[in-house]
Amino acid sequence: MEIQENIVNKVAMSGLVTLDPAAFYPVGDRVVYDIKDNLYMGLILREKDFREFVKAHDWTQYQDKFVALTCSEDAIVPAWAYMLLANKMAPYAAEVVFGNAEVLETVLFEKSLAKMDVGQYNGQRVVIKGCGDIPVPVSAYVTLTKKLTPVVKSLMFGEPCSTVPIYKKKDL
Repeated sequence: MEIQENIVNKVAMSGLVTLDPAAFYPVGDRVVYDIKDNLYMGLILREKDFREFVKAHDWTQYQDKFVALTCSEDAIVPAWAYMLLANKMAPYAAEVVFGNAEVLETVLFEKSLAKMDVGQYNGQRVVIKGCGDIPVPVSAYVTLTKKLTPVVKSLMFGEPCSTVPIYKKKDL
């Protein structure tokens, strides 16, 4: 039996372009600020106490961080409370959003993907990578699909050796 000397990488020769959504992951610390710690008896937000807290709190600790503002308690928190927090954090934080950690990741990916130049994928056969070390929100895959479909020849999901077809341009 003869041993083959040259191993041929058929995936590399296929002309597929792999796009890793994790490349759009904004690097930085994530913080979830839970307003529950400001609630009186875990139930209500008292304006006077909250304003004193806002005035005395060290906002510099949010410097260059991505911050999600939320309340994990079943309490009615007025919109102005989140507005006060955002007003104080905005000069320091890289981003401030209303919602949980998942919402924060969605917003960060959306902003990053908005800057994407899709021109480089014009007429290409693109595989959007589906696995990696960085969790990518489903919304990022949806956004990539919307942005790439008008310009690519075909769009697939997964790994080049095992893809799920998403879109193929019809020949005219």
